[in-house]
Amino acid sequence: MAYTVGQVAKVAGVTVRTLHHYDEIGLLSPSGRTAAGYRRYDDADLERLQLIRYYRELGFPLEEIAAILDDPAADPAAHLRRQHELLTVRVKRLQEMVAAIEFAMEARKMNIRLTPEERFEVFGDFDPDAHAEEAEQRWGGTDAYRESTRRASRYGKDDWLRIKEENEDWGRRIVAVQASGAPADGPEAMELAEEHRQIISRWFYECSYEIHTGLADMYLADERFTAHYEAMAPGLAGYLSEAIHANAITRA
Repeated sequence: MAYTVGQVAKVAGVTVRTLHHYDEIGLLSPSGRTAAGYRRYDDADLERLQLIRYYRELGFPLEEIAAILDDPAADPAAHLRRQHELLTVRVKRLQEMVAAIEFAMEARKMNIRLTPEERFEVFGDFDPDAHAEEAEQRWGGTDAYRESTRRASRYGKDDWLRIKEENEDWGRRIVAVQASGAPADGPEAMELAEEHRQIISRWFYECSYEIHTGLADMYLADERFTAHYEAMAPGLAGYLSEAIHANAITRA
């Protein structure tokens, strides 16, 4: 089937100007033209455009994309495997960034006693103060907020690295339990829900079962928290929320 440049632009979510540019630099030349000289793209052209967009999303320059796609030793499956590997690395990085956001959203501006170099080591390029104003607006009048602020203001680099390691370790285990097929209201999931509550209590504020179930509801109501857990594993936000509620009912 043949497609006009306008149809391809609409389907792929790019501009006609972009397609013209790709043609001019030899990155994506249409397989045919009409008698009047108008571009006509076929299915193979659209498949190449999809690969181009994947690599662009991953930050590759156009010149490098052309070299990759024109490599005679690489087949379509190889491109997909490579993109999968690159996206997996990117997802892990995004998970780490969102985990840092979770810390920031549960406390106020923390006055973290870290040098710029130490901040980068702990948080990467995420600024833990960026959501301070929203956190204060949402929780500024609560005892938990004040206690979290008090504790966090005393933490140094080693403390934040320990918090990060504990959360990453817990995250790997809750994902594994979910993947095993264990029910959210079963002992394994509830034990990890309880550990989640204790981590918050240990590092930020005394997290009662009432507060914890409120957080569980927020993990589903606030798309940022939902995205964080869904990036760890599809369905994890709902799974964790259910485990937290079951744990609270059992233990409270």
